Amino acid sequence: MPGISIGIMMSFMETKTTALLIFITAYILFVFLPKKRTPIAVTGALLLVLLGVMSPLQAFFAINWNVMGIFVGTLIVADIFMESRVPAYIAEIIVAKAKNTAWAILLICALAGFISAFVENVATVLIVAPIALSLAKKLKINPINMMIAIALSSNLQGVATLIGDPPSMLLGGFAKMTFWDFFFYQGRPSIFFAVELGAITSFFVLYFIFRNYREKTTLVPVEKVCSWVPTILLVSLIILLALSSFFDTGFSYAAGIICMVFGIIAILWEKFVNNGSIVEGIKSLDWETTLFLAGIFILVGGIILTGWIEVISGFLSGLIGENIFLGYTLVVFISVLLSAFIDNVPFLAAMLPVAVSMSNKLGINPSLFLFGLLIGTSLGGNITPIGASANIVACGLLKKEGYEVKFTHFVKIGLPFTLAAVSASYLLVWFIWAK
Repeated sequence: MPGISIGIMMSFMETKTTALLIFITAYILFVFLPKKRTPIAVTGALLLVLLGVMSPLQAFFAINWNVMGIFVGTLIVADIFMESRVPAYIAEIIVAKAKNTAWAILLICALAGFISAFVENVATVLIVAPIALSLAKKLKINPINMMIAIALSSNLQGVATLIGDPPSMLLGGFAKMTFWDFFFYQGRPSIFFAVELGAITSFFVLYFIFRNYREKTTLVPVEKVCSWVPTILLVSLIILLALSSFFDTGFSYAAGIICMVFGIIAILWEKFVNNGSIVEGIKSLDWETTLFLAGIFILVGGIILTGWIEVISGFLSGLIGENIFLGYTLVVFISVLLSAFIDNVPFLAAMLPVAVSMSNKLGINPSLFLFGLLIGTSLGGNITPIGASANIVACGLLKKEGYEVKFTHFVKIGLPFTLAAVSASYLLVWFIWAK
């Protein structure tokens, strides 16, 4: 009997070690091979199953299928919304009405932020970038600062709602937060208001950067709306998601189903109205990120299953003792620092259960650490050109136009923008939730 017990214990320790090694190896590779993140995540997930750390069934249920449904469904609707040219049309109107170039740029950034609250950040940059580049050419000004500002604004506002960005979806899925919960949660103002305060604060940073651009904007309208149907679909989707918050309070199924239904409607509309190809439409989706998310869910699931979350949270809790403010501050600003250089999705996915465990040990509302973690991981990516996908896309578009973005130049704008946004959001979350 003692021999059997020792054997079982050794087997468990081996499994636990294997899970940690696969997890750490995957995250190291994410840093050094960012373009290969999807095959790395999928390979890591497969290894966990093949080496017996998780059963296939455990791996399947480690994936949050509600979140996956939200991501894929909104991706499809956002794609046809982008193709309708409505956002670009609205951007042109805004530029034409602005009193000078500085305000035109600021209003374009505000529009990018608004769109990214409901549409993925990279898509938002692709929507707004042509208008910004066109304005820069007409006024003969360098578009680098303008494009950086658009990317930063998109990243910031992407976490304001449940469907704006994958990190928001991860938090929503983990904490069972509905669409409405991002506005008011447990009777208190939620993450939306923290993000908006950060946006207002960072707005002054952008104004300082563009304050000398006093030329009057003259942009010849070229955009024509192909159809208003995608806009109606997107607005209807948002309304239904808000309504679903009242009957699917556990955030278990409704949001994912609603998003997938609207995604199917969008595909059918594209097929039968625009004569588009269903197969080509499905192929063009961001399946790389979809598989990446699934792999991350399984990798983190392996860490949870083998008990490492408690070990990590115990270590961090030991460092901060009973000082809640210190713990909250470390959660936010360590997340900011790390997210400036590594992908925020796997980092957030790994840290969410750690944040809850630390909160339980301190006897506080987990929302304080969870919201702080979301702010830190999502906004920290604005510091460097490699910290967020939207930044990489913006720099890539500039390179095509013949403009090279230096790392230091990006940081000169990204760092003060991030510090302003994070500081304001960080303080508001503390005053609301540290009770």
